[in-house]
Amino acid sequence: MTDQPSQPAVDPALVARVKGILLQPRAEWERIDGEFATTQTLFTRYAMILAAIGPICSLLGGQLLPIFGMRMPITAALVVAVVSYLLSLLGVFLLGLIINALASSFGSTPSKIQAMKVAVYSWTAAWLASVFGLVPALGVLAILGLYSFYLLFVGLPILMKTPEDKKVGYFVVTLILSLLVYFIISAVIGSISMMFVASTAAMSGLAGL
Repeated sequence: MTDQPSQPAVDPALVARVKGILLQPRAEWERIDGEFATTQTLFTRYAMILAAIGPICSLLGGQLLPIFGMRMPITAALVVAVVSYLLSLLGVFLLGLIINALASSFGSTPSKIQAMKVAVYSWTAAWLASVFGLVPALGVLAILGLYSFYLLFVGLPILMKTPEDKKVGYFVVTLILSLLVYFIISAVIGSISMMFVASTAAMSGLAGL
């Protein structure tokens, strides 16, 4: 009986895409431009995998290395992690819709799939940088995720066929709206987290009486 070849733990194509988009973004965007994709494959084979990094790391970090000794109950922490994960995916989906909706206004070619490619792949750096949530004290290093804005700047005109004189304006408006979406999502997650933290503090106070 012959042994079956073992399957790699991580899809090599996903690893190659991550390395390409981070290290050689212009060349990688050119490859992405001609690839067939659907919204479903973009999310199931890429976004849904990378978007899980932040919530999982924050969940583990919050339980193993709680800030100020305040450990959120595991059930509450799981709720926050799941909500964060879903809202992260929603945010990228909305970014794709925004990119496509703005295309005509900046002389670009509207295409929902191309716009979703831009949104999903440009967010790679932000997702990877969220690994620092594993050590809450290093959470500030998540600022490295701002590299995603550069990826957006490079990829947007390539995939959306934006004229040279319109690409800066297209990027700036897209960036402003994406930041608005990000802050709204962050506010929702923050509110839910604070609700659980306040509840935990209150329970601890009662237990100390």
